[in-house]
Order: sequence, then structure tokens, then C-alpha cells
Amino acid sequence: MPTRALVFDFNGTLSDDEDVMEAVTADVLERYGRRPTHQEYVDRLAGLSDERVARAWLGDRPDIAEVVAARVDGYRSRVSDGTTIGPEMRDVVRAAAARVPIAIVSGASLSEIDPIIRAAGIAELFTTVVTSDDVGEQGKPDPLGYRIALERLGDDLPDLAPADVVVIEDTEAGIAAAKGAGMRCLGLIGTMPADRLGHADELVSRIDLALVERLLG
Repeated sequence: MPTRALVFDFNGTLSDDEDVMEAVTADVLERYGRRPTHQEYVDRLAGLSDERVARAWLGDRPDIAEVVAARVDGYRSRVSDGTTIGPEMRDVVRAAAARVPIAIVSGASLSEIDPIIRAAGIAELFTTVVTSDDVGEQGKPDPLGYRIALERLGDDLPDLAPADVVVIEDTEAGIAAAKGAGMRCLGLIGTMPADRLGHADELVSRIDLALVERLLG
């Protein structure tokens, strides 16, 4: 089946920053409760939206918005120069965008993502960027973000079907969201081990030009 659109998760997939995201998350959550261990982060928090991370660890509380804002500010203070999207990934994005519409679907906010993709010089290549701002509390593993992406991508491809879209994700929550929207999904090994990504249609160890060529033919 031909791939007519390609969608990237952001943290840990398009942007090589999962270690930064984990450190920021742990620092912020420690201010409001107990600091998660690495394994607890992977098991319970990786791949969730900013708000879902806060609620999953701290429960429902009146200052959730404050926690989320602290996590966003902490991330932006450490990563804003575009360097987490390296030259090879920039080439991947350019090669893919020259062939099909491309998008980002992320549990992060637009204020986190936009400065990075602009600094990397690739912002204008994306047909759409779907973030936590678009889905509210319905972040991954809920498929809403991917359904929104499909609708927006369909502005250029009116007959685009979910099965025409390939997604690259690095977490269980992300894979569940993409599959829940009816899309094909590749699981990128790294943030989580291969045995945690078993619901993906295929597992890959890296994103490179050879993968783009294989997917887009």
C-alpha cells in the first residue's frame, strides 16, 4: 500500500531529546511530589501529553496547570536552538516533504515545538503540527490528535484515508494513538525497548533517508 502522508511524533522521534524531557519531567514532578525513577518514567509517563503526565503522577489537583507550565518552561530553557534535530533528521524531513505531505502529532505544546523546528529550518515543510493545544485532555493514547492530523492533511489530499498514512512513534501511548486512528505505525526503538512496542506494524532502529525511500518508494 503506498504511503501518501507521513507523520512524526516529536519528542524522542523527530527531536532527539527524550533524555532532556525525562530530566525536566523528573525535576518538575519532584517539586510537587516524589521524583520518578527512570523506570517509572518509561513505564508510566513516556509518551503522554504534558497534562496527562502531571495527572498520572500527581493525581487531580488544582495546580495542574502550574505543573504543566513549569514543565514547558523547563523544557524550553534547555532546548530551543534546534540542535536536537540533527543534520540527518533535517535531511529526512526535507526528503519526505518533497514527496508527500508531512505532519507532527505530539503531546507537547506548540510553544515547545515551534521554536525548535524553526531554529532547525524545517518548520515550513510541515503541512500541520498537532499539539496538546489542539486536543486538551484527550492526548495520547487517545487517537484524537491523529484524527485531527488526518483532517488537516486531507485539505491537500481530499481522498486521504487513515491507512494511507504512516506514523513514526517511540512509545506505547503514541503507537496506540496512531493505531486507534487507523493509521500504519512504525515503532522507533530507543525510548522504550522493542518488547514494549509490539503493537506497531514494524519496528525500526533509526530514521534515515533509506527508510524514507523505502516508505515512499
